[in-house]
Amino acid sequence: MDPLAAIKVTFFQECEEQLAELEGGLLAMEGGDHDPEIVNAVFRAVHSIKGGAGAFSLEALVRFSHVFETALDLIRSGDIQADQETLKLLLRSADVLADHVRAARDGGVVDEGRSSAMAEALEALASGMGGGGEADTGDGFDDFVFNPVSIDMSDAPAPADDSVAALLASITGGDAGEAEAPAADGAPGQTWHVRFYPQVGLYQKANEAGLLLRELGRLGDVAVRLDASGLPLLQNMNPEDAYLGWSADLTGPGIEEAAIREVFEWVEGDCYLDIVREGAPPPVAQASGVDAVGEVDVMALIRAAQAAEVPAAAAPAAPVRASAESKAPVEPAKAKEAALDAKAQAAAREASPQTIRVDLERVDRLIDLVGELVINQAMLTQRVAECGLQRASSVAMGLDDLEQLTREIQDSVMAIRAQPVKSVFQRFPRLVREIAAMTGKEVRLIMDGEGTEVDKTVIERLSDPLTHMIRNAIDHGLETPDEREAAGKPREGVVRLAALHRSGRIVIEISDDGRGINRPRVKQIAVDKGLISPEANLSDDEIDNLIFMAGFSTAATVSDISGRGVGMDVVRRSIQSLGGRINISSRPGQGSTFTLSLPLTLAVLDGMVVTVAGQTLVAPLTAIIESLQPKACDVRNLGPNAQVIAIRDTHVPLIDIGRSLGYRTVTPPPTEGVALLVEGEGGSRAALMVDAIQGQRQVVIKSLEANYRPVPGIAAATILGDGRVALILDIDAVMVPKPHEGGGPVAAPANGGLDTVGAPTSLAKVG
Repeated sequence: MDPLAAIKVTFFQECEEQLAELEGGLLAMEGGDHDPEIVNAVFRAVHSIKGGAGAFSLEALVRFSHVFETALDLIRSGDIQADQETLKLLLRSADVLADHVRAARDGGVVDEGRSSAMAEALEALASGMGGGGEADTGDGFDDFVFNPVSIDMSDAPAPADDSVAALLASITGGDAGEAEAPAADGAPGQTWHVRFYPQVGLYQKANEAGLLLRELGRLGDVAVRLDASGLPLLQNMNPEDAYLGWSADLTGPGIEEAAIREVFEWVEGDCYLDIVREGAPPPVAQASGVDAVGEVDVMALIRAAQAAEVPAAAAPAAPVRASAESKAPVEPAKAKEAALDAKAQAAAREASPQTIRVDLERVDRLIDLVGELVINQAMLTQRVAECGLQRASSVAMGLDDLEQLTREIQDSVMAIRAQPVKSVFQRFPRLVREIAAMTGKEVRLIMDGEGTEVDKTVIERLSDPLTHMIRNAIDHGLETPDEREAAGKPREGVVRLAALHRSGRIVIEISDDGRGINRPRVKQIAVDKGLISPEANLSDDEIDNLIFMAGFSTAATVSDISGRGVGMDVVRRSIQSLGGRINISSRPGQGSTFTLSLPLTLAVLDGMVVTVAGQTLVAPLTAIIESLQPKACDVRNLGPNAQVIAIRDTHVPLIDIGRSLGYRTVTPPPTEGVALLVEGEGGSRAALMVDAIQGQRQVVIKSLEANYRPVPGIAAATILGDGRVALILDIDAVMVPKPHEGGGPVAAPANGGLDTVGAPTSLAKVG
């Protein structure tokens, strides 16, 4: 087994996080946010990917990320302006970089033509320096001709002792006696001395010493000196070797050694790095693995030159007095600086919480155990109630405490699995760019509510239906740029993807500002395909819901995007398998909105346990507004079977759950039962008649479809404290009238007659 396999897994996990940060930063810049921190974060993401790839010798990934990093560095330094065209190029480059990462992880291949073309575009951008896209050739050396000359220096005289200072000055670029001086007189803070000697491996992994030194300069004032003492004669030089080194004096407030080492994080194994705080004796021994720089110790020569220039008559009392006189103002300054450093470190710790990676199987096992704990706690409560113990007894009070602890444990465990929908949303900017390029449309994707959390099981199964819907919105919903311009709209269409919490569920909306649903064309296609009768009289909502029927498609030709008769019906089935619903709202010429309503978790549910015709059912507590005892004067008959009830100055349909689910054929008098006022996803209300309420309880959700089969009006099942199985009601489904029923709501259903488990109920007998 590869000993680096575990490290590689972690690297690729971090790559996914870096790619998400890269794309998020570029999208923020495209939206007009040019905060330097965002630009730096984008650069660091690519730099980190390149550094890790170099450590694992992923050459293709290193090459592309190096070109990408160079362009980003020029944007960061202000040499290139991040206009819209540049950002579009960078976003496409981020897609190619993601392809390289996945190919390196999965052993696949990357489209070399696309990768090379993108690398050339980035190089052209970098060579143009943002100056209109043309390469900058005004370097003044166009006509310069280099003729190599070999010079034998073996007989050259050694430099005299009095020329040591001149030699050092030529190396350091200034007076040797000032080599250790800070960059600016009186600069606040401490000074760090950094020695940096690259090795061959650093350059082989496409790293650049200049970029590292520039990054070092972002921490404070820096004075950099070149050490060329190891440079051999031209005839002895290996172009792939490393001969140069650098020394730097870094001065600034609050600079920590960890921040300096972070600059060299990805190259620390391929260089000699020495970091010493001013006042500590610097090491004089040369580290092993550094190319020889001759017999001369440069740092020792610098210190000797400084000592030689100190005046012999200088009295030690003067600096002592100066130190004593300046002690008073210096101490408070140091104390204040230390306080600021401590505060900054505390803020950094709060900003980056500690995390661990845990296998998902372990979390799933823990959730299963908590589910069993909830069931056993309910069974204990049931047994105690059957024994007739008083609520004030010690056993009953202990069970109350156990119930509270069980709920807290369950909430904590479910929070572990809760993840923001950002992990799904971040896939779609690339999808939008690709579909827009294929269709020739200009599209802008707006995402809201990316931090909305939902159970990981739900998130994993959201990707496919959302992908279908976004493709549908671009391909069918949005017009071409010319059509939009002719209609008085901006050439660029907008697709909006939003997530929010509502009534204990997660709601996801996919909307566009396109042409809307062409209802006459949709109905005609359904007639032509034999899906409905030509004489069918359908409402607007029912026509809109025709697009969910299997085999329905408005595409004229088969393409890579649509037209294969598979799409929105798959979306509906996927959402229904999650216990969710989908609604459509469309306005011709203004666009369409698809609303998905999903449970936050597929594990537990707070419900109201009720009895209907001798059967025990559970109604989701989030859908219940209130419960009441109907009065005879409040109930009105509509037709032979339908009834409504007056509640708070309004009339809502009265639905007998027992008859709706087929438990009985005759509806009992409403005054003998209890009415539950519930609200559906579309805002419509109804009163559900039950025989009695047993109480409120937290139940563990068990899939009825996986263990039995789908049942209309039933969302799932659960196990009660006495071991019996109870069915969980699908509130929106029971609010929809069935064609074989006489009862049910008289108002139009919230989802346009769409049964959330079976076929569109209001269309079942059409044609």
